[in-house]
Amino acid sequence: MNLTERYCAAWNETDAEARAKAVAELWTEDGTYTDPLADVSGHAAIAAVIEGAQGMFPGLVFTPGEVHDAHHNIARFTWHLGPEGGEPVAVGFDVVQLAEDGRIRAVLGFLDKVPAA
Repeated sequence: MNLTERYCAAWNETDAEARAKAVAELWTEDGTYTDPLADVSGHAAIAAVIEGAQGMFPGLVFTPGEVHDAHHNIARFTWHLGPEGGEPVAVGFDVVQLAEDGRIRAVLGFLDKVPAA
Protein backbone atom coordinates (compact mmCIF):
# COMPACT_ATOMS: atom_id res chain seq x y z
CA MET A 1 0.00 0.00 0.00
CA ASN A 2 1.46 3.37 -0.98
CA LEU A 3 1.41 6.51 1.15
CA THR A 4 -1.83 7.87 -0.32
CA GLU A 5 -3.63 4.56 0.23
CA ARG A 6 -2.38 4.32 3.82
CA TYR A 7 -3.39 7.95 4.40
CA CYS A 8 -6.92 7.38 3.08
CA ALA A 9 -7.20 4.17 5.12
CA ALA A 10 -6.40 6.13 8.30
CA TRP A 11 -9.08 8.70 7.43
CA ASN A 12 -11.58 5.88 6.81
CA GLU A 13 -10.87 3.98 10.04
CA THR A 14 -13.99 4.24 12.24
CA ASP A 15 -12.76 2.17 15.20
CA ALA A 16 -11.09 4.61 17.65
CA GLU A 17 -8.38 2.19 18.76
CA ALA A 18 -7.53 1.10 15.21
CA ARG A 19 -7.58 4.75 14.08
CA ALA A 20 -5.14 5.73 16.85
CA LYS A 21 -2.83 2.90 15.75
CA ALA A 22 -3.07 3.95 12.08
CA VAL A 23 -2.28 7.58 12.97
CA ALA A 24 0.73 6.50 15.08
CA GLU A 25 2.03 4.35 12.24
CA LEU A 26 1.57 7.13 9.67
CA TRP A 27 2.62 10.29 11.56
CA THR A 28 5.63 11.12 13.73
CA GLU A 29 4.83 11.82 17.40
CA ASP A 30 5.09 15.57 16.79
CA GLY A 31 3.42 15.37 13.37
CA THR A 32 1.11 18.16 12.28
CA TYR A 33 -2.02 18.45 10.17
CA THR A 34 -3.11 21.83 8.75
CA ASP A 35 -5.99 22.57 6.38
CA PRO A 36 -8.55 25.40 6.14
CA LEU A 37 -10.57 23.83 9.00
CA ALA A 38 -7.86 22.52 11.36
CA ASP A 39 -4.35 23.20 12.60
CA VAL A 40 -3.26 20.50 15.05
CA SER A 41 -0.22 18.56 16.18
CA GLY A 42 0.27 15.17 17.81
CA HIS A 43 -1.39 11.82 17.34
CA ALA A 44 -4.42 12.43 19.58
CA ALA A 45 -5.29 15.74 17.90
CA ILE A 46 -4.88 14.30 14.39
CA ALA A 47 -7.09 11.32 15.29
CA ALA A 48 -9.68 13.77 16.68
CA VAL A 49 -9.72 15.74 13.41
CA ILE A 50 -10.28 12.49 11.50
CA GLU A 51 -13.10 11.51 13.87
CA GLY A 52 -14.65 14.95 13.41
CA ALA A 53 -14.56 14.63 9.61
CA GLN A 54 -16.23 11.23 9.84
CA GLY A 55 -18.95 12.77 12.03
CA MET A 56 -19.55 15.53 9.48
CA PHE A 57 -19.71 13.08 6.57
CA PRO A 58 -21.12 9.79 7.89
CA GLY A 59 -20.98 6.88 5.48
CA LEU A 60 -18.63 8.63 3.04
CA VAL A 61 -15.15 7.30 2.27
CA PHE A 62 -11.81 8.82 1.34
CA THR A 63 -10.16 7.44 -1.79
CA PRO A 64 -6.91 8.38 -3.54
CA GLY A 65 -7.31 10.90 -6.35
CA GLU A 66 -5.53 11.11 -9.68
CA VAL A 67 -2.38 12.96 -8.56
CA HIS A 68 0.46 11.34 -6.61
CA ASP A 69 3.99 12.66 -6.88
CA ALA A 70 7.03 12.69 -4.62
CA HIS A 71 10.64 13.79 -4.44
CA HIS A 72 13.15 14.00 -1.62
CA ASN A 73 11.09 13.99 1.59
CA ILE A 74 8.03 15.70 0.05
CA ALA A 75 4.93 14.16 -1.48
CA ARG A 76 1.72 15.58 -2.89
CA PHE A 77 -1.52 13.85 -3.74
CA THR A 78 -5.20 14.39 -4.29
CA TRP A 79 -8.01 12.61 -2.48
CA HIS A 80 -11.75 12.31 -2.91
CA LEU A 81 -14.50 12.03 -0.30
CA GLY A 82 -17.80 10.54 -1.36
CA PRO A 83 -20.06 7.53 -1.30
CA GLU A 84 -18.33 4.22 -2.06
CA GLY A 85 -17.95 4.11 -5.86
CA GLY A 86 -19.87 7.37 -6.30
CA GLU A 87 -19.22 10.96 -7.25
CA PRO A 88 -17.05 12.78 -4.66
CA VAL A 89 -18.66 15.54 -2.64
CA ALA A 90 -15.22 16.86 -1.61
CA VAL A 91 -11.81 16.86 -3.28
CA GLY A 92 -8.56 17.83 -1.63
CA PHE A 93 -4.91 18.32 -2.46
CA ASP A 94 -2.40 17.56 0.29
CA VAL A 95 1.33 18.17 0.49
CA VAL A 96 3.23 16.13 3.06
CA GLN A 97 6.70 16.35 4.50
CA LEU A 98 8.14 12.99 5.49
CA ALA A 99 10.56 12.18 8.29
CA GLU A 100 13.61 10.00 7.68
CA ASP A 101 11.67 6.93 8.89
CA GLY A 102 9.04 7.50 6.18
CA ARG A 103 6.32 8.71 8.52
CA ILE A 104 4.55 12.02 7.96
CA ARG A 105 6.04 15.02 9.75
CA ALA A 106 3.56 17.58 8.37
CA VAL A 107 0.46 17.73 6.18
CA LEU A 108 -0.60 20.92 4.43
CA GLY A 109 -4.09 20.34 3.08
CA PHE A 110 -6.14 22.28 0.57
CA LEU A 111 -9.83 21.83 -0.24
CA ASP A 112 -10.47 22.05 -3.97
CA LYS A 113 -14.12 21.05 -3.85
CA VAL A 114 -16.40 21.25 -0.81
CA PRO A 115 -20.06 20.36 -0.35
CA ALA A 116 -22.54 23.20 -0.81
CA ALA A 117 -23.94 24.36 2.50
